[in-house]
Amino acid sequence: MSARNTPLEILAPAGNEEMLRAAVYSGADAVYLGFSGFNARKSAGNFTAETLKDAVAFCHGRGVRVHVALNTTVYPGEVQDLADAIRAVAAAGADAVILQDMAAAALAKRVAPGLELHGSTQMSVHSLAGVKELARLGFSRAILSRELSGREIARIAAESPIELECFIHGALCMSVSGQCYMSAFLGGRSGNRGSCAGTCRLPFAADGAKEGYHLSLKDLSLVDKIPELMEAGVVSVKIEGRLRTPEYVAAAVAACRAAREHKPYDKQLLENAFSRSGFTSGWYDGKIDGTMFGVRTQEDTAASKAALPGLRELYRREYSRIPVRFALCAKPEGLELTADDGQGHTARAVSRSQPQPAKTDQRPGIERALGKTGGTPFVFGGLTAEGEPGYLPGSEWNELRRTLLEDLLAQREKLTPIPCTGVQPKPPVRRTVPVHPGLRARFERWGQVPPEWAEKLGGITLPIAQAGEVPAALRHKVTLELPRVMFGVLEADTRRRMEEADGQGFAAFEAGNLAHIELGRGLNTPMTGGFGLNITNHLAARQYAALGLKSVVILPEVTAADMAYIAPGVPSGAVIYGHMPLMITRACPLHNRHTCQSCNGRGTLTDRKNKVFQVRCGLGVRTIYNPVPIYMGDKPGALPVDFGLAYFTLENPQRAAQVLEMIANRAPFDREFTRGLYFKGTA
Repeated sequence: MSARNTPLEILAPAGNEEMLRAAVYSGADAVYLGFSGFNARKSAGNFTAETLKDAVAFCHGRGVRVHVALNTTVYPGEVQDLADAIRAVAAAGADAVILQDMAAAALAKRVAPGLELHGSTQMSVHSLAGVKELARLGFSRAILSRELSGREIARIAAESPIELECFIHGALCMSVSGQCYMSAFLGGRSGNRGSCAGTCRLPFAADGAKEGYHLSLKDLSLVDKIPELMEAGVVSVKIEGRLRTPEYVAAAVAACRAAREHKPYDKQLLENAFSRSGFTSGWYDGKIDGTMFGVRTQEDTAASKAALPGLRELYRREYSRIPVRFALCAKPEGLELTADDGQGHTARAVSRSQPQPAKTDQRPGIERALGKTGGTPFVFGGLTAEGEPGYLPGSEWNELRRTLLEDLLAQREKLTPIPCTGVQPKPPVRRTVPVHPGLRARFERWGQVPPEWAEKLGGITLPIAQAGEVPAALRHKVTLELPRVMFGVLEADTRRRMEEADGQGFAAFEAGNLAHIELGRGLNTPMTGGFGLNITNHLAARQYAALGLKSVVILPEVTAADMAYIAPGVPSGAVIYGHMPLMITRACPLHNRHTCQSCNGRGTLTDRKNKVFQVRCGLGVRTIYNPVPIYMGDKPGALPVDFGLAYFTLENPQRAAQVLEMIANRAPFDREFTRGLYFKGTA
């Protein structure tokens, strides 16, 4: 999309009503807030059906858009509540809903077809193919991953069929959003469910060295890059921080407004509002190194406390932004003054007394009186008059102005609900489970596949880069896994590899990102879905099946009890063995120890409990694995799915063979293991 004519939208967080007021009063063009129960910041104040109406009325009265976050994964038993939440958002007349789960997208289109859909950064959309797939699904905006460089954003924007939103300021997740399972597996609190425990802010030792904060990134600040993003065609810049303070929001909004107008801003004040030993622009500038890491220090906290009085001044008075034109007309009963906001709202009032003849031109004085709009959302936009208005006391002009502006604001605050249909989601039905679920296995490379198991497995999954290693006679049972993240030229490389493999007899390509579905269009090889799609309910599973996926793997955060209600109409599977990849990150947690030139692409992180996490580098990202593998091989039938997936990553062929034998024999595991979240679930 080319750069649009309207100004770049400054989108501010509103974790509660006080933050909402600070965002609006300091000049934000739009706010995003959470609806209780279904947003990625459950510990923020959030809004109910009633308080959301108040928030929308307040914002719309002042020309500010409201985006409502319903951006968590959803479990089968929550679908009805989700439909009710969508109806509440529509009833409030909100401008858009931010979604992660495909079930939420499907329900929104059925329940409130007029509701604008924005793809959350939790959808891990970071490429043009992903943006195009969102457009096909009916989304009007994509909120891009934070890891993109300026050049990558510009390339996407040049061909994007929908609006693009980018993060401009605030906290950074170490992992690609939507692909982090560390909090869930280590602390039972899922980031995909809005309950992230912030595990990445804890100390870890890297490669055996002393403890440090190797997963804690500084806050992002790209305020200086706003002119570049505007030129690239980005529609909205987003300030992170629904768990921050009103003062923080006001500082960020004020800085963004100044940068948008090519004016200087107080960088020190912005840093004092909140930082972790300064800011980073690493990903945007392509400087992904140890300088990206930082923690909140006592000095940072003291600076924030000292800055509070100055920060509060940024939103003490309301930001005037809505031009109002006034018109005067003499009437028998008095002088009639009309105010028009140019958006369909008009207010009229008549003076209490008749104007007296005046010897001098009264217009300059009248304009001064009508221009005293400070403390309101309105700004004087001009005056027209029929004939000489005559003289009225200044107090009467002030009274007329106040009356008209109060009337205009009341009109603007009237809610305009979005129509809803009577569609009700059907309750999930408990599925039937096969007596003998199949067994599939995923390997990191062909050489890891135990030869004696190559024929016995119901299916084999390998990264697409391994396609050339697979014997032709076995291709019919091999699914080629596509990279879950594809920064830079990797998307084009993945499409090239798919075209080369197409028609060579492979069973399928495995999608781990929405972009893969777009990349697979026009090819003859079928597609399946991996756990990177974060499928947690029956509606999402059916949506993916409708998009052509021939089987799906359910996200391992889902309990066995909930899994029993996920029947997509195609085979579904669950991970029954594997070191869960807890994070995929573009930044490297080992950069504080050494450079890429002195690294062999492998390393370790050790937590406070002396658990060792393996780190592997490849395809421009790092993957951090859970020290303890999931094992469900001795619990046949415990997971209500059509096939179990043994997910091999760190193992050698001999160990892979041992694990497969244990699964086949339903034997207990021979080492430390975990049942994951299959029985205890997450918060």
